[in-house]
Amino acid sequence: MARSSAPSPRSKRAPAWRRWSVFVLQLGAGFAVLGAIVLAITVYVSEGQLPSFDALKSSPNGQMIRVHAADGTVIVSMGPSYGEWLPYDRIPKVMRDAMISVEDRRFRSHIGVDPIGMVRSIQVRIERGHWRQGGSTITQQIARNIFLNSNKQWGRKVREGILALALERKFSKDEVLELYLNKVYFGGGAYGIDAASRKFFGHGADHLSLTEAAVIAGLVKAPSNYSPTADIAAARGRAGVVLKLMQETGVITPAQADEAEIDKVAFVPEARQNSVRYFTDWALPQLEMLIDETQRPLEVWTTLDLNMQRAADAAIQQNAPRGAQGALVAIDRDGAVRAMVGGTDYVSSIYNRATQAIRQPGSAFKLFVYLAALEAGHKPEDSIVDEPITIDGWSPRNDSRRNSGAVSLRTAFAYSLNTVAAKLGQEVGFSTVADMARRFGITTKVNTHPSMVLGTSEVRLLDMTRAFASVGNKGVAVTPYGITKVTASGETIYAQSVDTSHVLVAPYVAAEMTDLLQTTVNTGTGKAAQIGRPVAGKTGTTTSSKDGWFLGFSSGLTTGVWMGRDDAKPIAGLHGGTAPAKAFAAFMRTAVASRPVEQFDTKVTLPEYQLEPDQESYFGEADNGLFVDENGNPVDSGRATSAEPQVDADGNPIVPRSADPRITRGSDTQPQTEQNRPDDTQRLDQGWLDHVLGRDAPRPAPNPNRVPRDRPAMTPPDRYDERQDSRPTQ
Repeated sequence: MARSSAPSPRSKRAPAWRRWSVFVLQLGAGFAVLGAIVLAITVYVSEGQLPSFDALKSSPNGQMIRVHAADGTVIVSMGPSYGEWLPYDRIPKVMRDAMISVEDRRFRSHIGVDPIGMVRSIQVRIERGHWRQGGSTITQQIARNIFLNSNKQWGRKVREGILALALERKFSKDEVLELYLNKVYFGGGAYGIDAASRKFFGHGADHLSLTEAAVIAGLVKAPSNYSPTADIAAARGRAGVVLKLMQETGVITPAQADEAEIDKVAFVPEARQNSVRYFTDWALPQLEMLIDETQRPLEVWTTLDLNMQRAADAAIQQNAPRGAQGALVAIDRDGAVRAMVGGTDYVSSIYNRATQAIRQPGSAFKLFVYLAALEAGHKPEDSIVDEPITIDGWSPRNDSRRNSGAVSLRTAFAYSLNTVAAKLGQEVGFSTVADMARRFGITTKVNTHPSMVLGTSEVRLLDMTRAFASVGNKGVAVTPYGITKVTASGETIYAQSVDTSHVLVAPYVAAEMTDLLQTTVNTGTGKAAQIGRPVAGKTGTTTSSKDGWFLGFSSGLTTGVWMGRDDAKPIAGLHGGTAPAKAFAAFMRTAVASRPVEQFDTKVTLPEYQLEPDQESYFGEADNGLFVDENGNPVDSGRATSAEPQVDADGNPIVPRSADPRITRGSDTQPQTEQNRPDDTQRLDQGWLDHVLGRDAPRPAPNPNRVPRDRPAMTPPDRYDERQDSRPTQ
């Protein structure tokens, strides 16, 4: 009987390595199942938290700001730009095929992530030592662009994959592709194929050609490198790669690829940065104080008049001396800035000389000297002696190097006599002149040395233009503004409100100042600014012709012009009455051409030198009702037939005045009537003025018949004439 052999217990047991392998496989399968369950739950939860398709369509990629001129024309687009949202069936097939071929050729077959693409990406990473090829699908890119960021971290990639799976579960392939093509960034600030097509080709994306679609599809990989605005050759080269990929995937034939003439695709030239940017650079920072919207796209409506802006640009370009810079600001009667040029070329210099540069205004500053004198009771017809004068060791002299004796204030202002300005400043007080300048909007420091009457304090062109505009506005404060309205999603979130409640000087003072200003243009230093209609203005020139100014107004529009060098070097032949006045006239002829002619409140009265250039005197009754004798001295109108003037105890002519100079508007003896009484609704806003001037404490009402003589101790400055020293302002 044969003996059977039974296997030993040891021989029945599997090898240890096999048992461990089985254990690891079982453990891995368990973790895989558990991971799949967790992933499924996570995807399910994420799917429930995803916004609707309509919500994703409307969600912005960033805040866009479009700036409109006064006529609605878009002049600047800042931040991201969006075109029309194109539904899937309106997107050209060549565009859909091109994007799938270059970005995700297995788009129609994967579930949101592409394992093959991920493996290939990892393999390249191992071979080359750095990430060279991405493995993200179109769906993953959508998840990253909308919900995540572009940090290359494993945690972000995991979240990206989960969101991609959730997106594929919630939306169809067509919807995912529609989202992608309408939201992906293509460079140049353009989001979506329609914005890209309009930016690069000048038309909508609903009728893209094969070559245009290839260009757009090629931008996604590196928008900054392949954008036509950055490198047209690179954009065309990348488009050639896209066409080859489309041929490989079978969406186009080799013949179609060969027929595509990439070299002939036409690109829209990039808009040139021009002088409009000086205006937008000044206006847009004000948004931070006007609104608090930081998410929705903004439509900003401004005061800029494109026709005036072009005229301003041309006026500066054509009249600025060679090697010099120029600036121009035009302000409407309500404060709306209609044109702004901050230099001869924005591309070469973004420094805005209209709002940032601080330069000496020369005799243009005499506006405030004469305003203070008129408010103190002087009249344009008043006689004052043009003679040598020394104030605290300072002896000004006229540009002509001579003195003319007794002249009217009108004549002194028209011919910019420096000695008369010094006399007036001394009479009313230099601190009073400084207060007047601050009252009218000068924001820079104003010194109170005697020479300040000739414009030794540095100012900004915008501030000076504002001051002249307030005079032209009959003494009511004009505050420059550039933004009229801001809308977001069709909702108006800001609208400009013009404040006309601040009266700076009595209307009659503004009218008398306008009288002096128009005389300057008609017969004085500003004759080059004549434009065939009433103009009031003033020139300004600094020492050695370092700065030239002209500021004036006509038909409700006030314009200031400055010219000079940034390094403050002299410019031969530059005077306020030459190039700046000519630029003013060239601009204003176009700017006010469509406006009705407006007469000033005061008639044109020529100065003595213009009427009688050989005798410096005239006889009979002047247009303003003031009588003079054969020596040109004022006499009382009731004694007009007498040749002997009235004089005081010292032998000086007596100029009759009303008891209250704030009421007198015409002749010195004109009584107050219902017709000439100042408008009771236009009174000095004393509380607001005290706040502007830093004098908030209550002050007693001044005596209108008292002339203030505030003369603080001061160090004698250098000798000045009408052309004052200036320094570099940058």
